[in-house]
Amino acid sequence: MILTVHPLLRPIRDKVESGERLTFDDGMLLYDERIPLADVGVLANVVRERINGNRTYYNINTHLNPTNVCVYRCNFCAFRSDLRSPKQYAMSDEQILARGREAVDNGCTEMHIVGGLHHQKKFEWYLNIVRILHDAYPQLHLKAWTGVELNWFEFLEKRPIKAILQDLLDAGLGSLPGGGAEIFHPEVRDKICEHKADAKNWIAIHRAAHQMGIRSNCTMLYGMIEKPYHRIDHLIRLRELQDETGGFQTFIPLAFHPDNTGLSDIPKPSALVDLRTMAVSRLMLDNIAHIKAYWIMLGIGTAQLAQAFGSDDIDGTVRHELIYHDAGATTPEVLAVEDIRRLIVEAGREPVERDTLYREVIRDGDTPSQWRVGDAVPTLTSVGAAS
Repeated sequence: MILTVHPLLRPIRDKVESGERLTFDDGMLLYDERIPLADVGVLANVVRERINGNRTYYNINTHLNPTNVCVYRCNFCAFRSDLRSPKQYAMSDEQILARGREAVDNGCTEMHIVGGLHHQKKFEWYLNIVRILHDAYPQLHLKAWTGVELNWFEFLEKRPIKAILQDLLDAGLGSLPGGGAEIFHPEVRDKICEHKADAKNWIAIHRAAHQMGIRSNCTMLYGMIEKPYHRIDHLIRLRELQDETGGFQTFIPLAFHPDNTGLSDIPKPSALVDLRTMAVSRLMLDNIAHIKAYWIMLGIGTAQLAQAFGSDDIDGTVRHELIYHDAGATTPEVLAVEDIRRLIVEAGREPVERDTLYREVIRDGDTPSQWRVGDAVPTLTSVGAAS
């Protein structure tokens, strides 16, 4: 079947239909305003359905942000706090374990753990969070600490990253989230977060994790001061690391929320920009199996539409998310499973509950704790996607 697209897009269409990898220049053309968004979406949907068929994945998860005190002052962040600020907090062991109990009681399979870099907390405090949660609730997959946090732990401990990761694995770490990548290009990164882990460090940390068998996600924060070429550069760097390690599970394009940040004069990305970025990401990242439409940041309607623009994942229930709500997100703080499944069905897709490692979750009975892991979902290798 030959797809009808804008004449400028025909060479890219031919590459997509033959499974050929797109170049930097191809990515730039996909962002060209002369190219209709619908045409880019059609091509992204071809790749999406080639890899994942008609399925849209979701999980039952919760977030834990143990502290908002942070040594860094990234000007795009509304979550961080100074130690003396009235809004600062650091959770106790009892509060953390109560959050774990709540997660298990509500059928969660995953806890997503990220937070601030508290300059008065040692690495042992962060390690202990993983340890006590895993000891109390071993059935809960702990997806914890971004590359930026891990880089901070290296600084605190003066030890290699693999030693830090091994301590976390021994304590019960399951996988790594993808946060902290922001935009890799120094023209942007040096202006928005010049003091924290740079692209080289972030990539090195995820490489080390993958070499140890730890899976991770990856992200890109867009809609700030970056240009399309910064985004394409970012995607290609992720693609190159995936070629090397194969350790990324999911890519999540994160829409910048400007409210209450140092960049509050910048308008939030439009839904059209969101959908184009989703589609371009799917087309460029031919070696990453899943593209997530994070409804917390995109909004529910855009996340639904994204299922026709390259996304095959809508995230999950997402209890207790603070970081993006502090930055002005107006989405609900939690979605019920029946609402998630309805949203997916309305988008014309088949809802499939997954665990963090993309194995199908099978619920036996009405009790949230009665669940088991089924077969792994198809991978890029098994469907023969481009490499």
